[in-house]
Amino acid sequence: MAKVEILMPKMGESVAEATVIRWLKEVGDTIELDEPIMEIATDKVDSEIPSPVAGVLAEKCCQADDVVQVGSPVAYISTESAVSSQPSAPSAAPVSNEKPQVVAEVAYTNGSSSNGAAEVADIPKRSASGKFYSPLVRTIAEKEGVSVQELESISGSGREGRVTKADILNFLPNRGAQIAAPKTAPQPSAPAAAPKVHSAPTASIGHVTVPLMEGDEIVEMDRMRKLIAEHMVMSKHTSPHVTSYVEADVTNIVMWRDRMKDAFFKKEGEKLTFTPIFIECLVKAIKDMPGVNVSLDGHNIVKRKSINMGMATALPSGNLIVPVIKNADQLSLLGITKAVNDLAERARTNKLKPEEIQGGTYTITNVGTFGNVMGTPIINQPQVAIMAVGAIRKKPAVIETPTGDAIAIRHMMFLSHSYDHRIVDGALGGSFVRRVADYLENWDINRTI
Repeated sequence: MAKVEILMPKMGESVAEATVIRWLKEVGDTIELDEPIMEIATDKVDSEIPSPVAGVLAEKCCQADDVVQVGSPVAYISTESAVSSQPSAPSAAPVSNEKPQVVAEVAYTNGSSSNGAAEVADIPKRSASGKFYSPLVRTIAEKEGVSVQELESISGSGREGRVTKADILNFLPNRGAQIAAPKTAPQPSAPAAAPKVHSAPTASIGHVTVPLMEGDEIVEMDRMRKLIAEHMVMSKHTSPHVTSYVEADVTNIVMWRDRMKDAFFKKEGEKLTFTPIFIECLVKAIKDMPGVNVSLDGHNIVKRKSINMGMATALPSGNLIVPVIKNADQLSLLGITKAVNDLAERARTNKLKPEEIQGGTYTITNVGTFGNVMGTPIINQPQVAIMAVGAIRKKPAVIETPTGDAIAIRHMMFLSHSYDHRIVDGALGGSFVRRVADYLENWDINRTI
């Protein structure tokens, strides 16, 4: 009989910790290979930890709602094989001390620390009032000179009021105004901790005083809604948004899809929706105008080689998630269709992997799904542009015929292109959405599967 150590896995770039949502197995339960043993949540996505071995759950190293660092043990599984416990030793070695984790966490603050683990120790994991501070929050606090008293004053948006990375970064730009308020004791560290100037400061939300009226009900945001709210406010404060609009005649696409969807499903086993068609046309336009497939890092432009298409997906809970189709430019229409259907289904059933919502370089959102004719989408940082497609409606339109202009009933759709005016000017932003419309309008109605 041997014990295998199960470690908290790395759930994507820049993820240093995860919160245990619930255990799916109890001590003494039999576990099959790859069977999920617990559910966890990160700032990126909720996920399950599968067992790398078959055996019996011998010990839990954490409980529900605990925050666990990447690489830390979460459980031990007893197995029949004495050999199976050997692989756990090498994987545990890189995280046997806290310093490598701290170095990775400091990257969030665009700085470096020569004594990472020692600095974190200056601020306790849990304050006298019971507030928990993660290693990342403590590292940022030490680096910026934030005292324990100031940390106590921050209203945490995490589980049970826990202060998150976003909370402390939101606190820093407005710190001067907050520490100017009367306090019971002077703050000697304040003069040395003037707020740093960031190129893209985030802004906190929810500070407007809301008067309550009879019959009102107060419901706290769930974790995902809090993350969405923070991300949206951050994006609007980061990028000066401009939106350009074009109305496209998509009659050819509607007629082609109506004729082909049954045969497509019969042949490929996939439902043919409009979204893969829109993505294919978007990819073609990005190849023509790669200036929208970039990111801005300070004064440096990062030109993306890959075209990774994010597709905003509404969840049954009412929240939103953006799974990413990697290398969409290398996929056929069938390949895009399969990716769209698969990611959308697993998004709705909370089965996406962390890496499947990361690495997007451009995003499309279909507001027409909800009957909207157009929208003004918010850029998904650190991207610089996003396209919203509206509802397809029958409308009278002027068309050119060999005998002259005529009015006909056509299928029309609005495209809304929001872009970051720091790097994408109106000429590029407007020309791009027009190019997408051209590809849509010139769809080959005789195209075969």
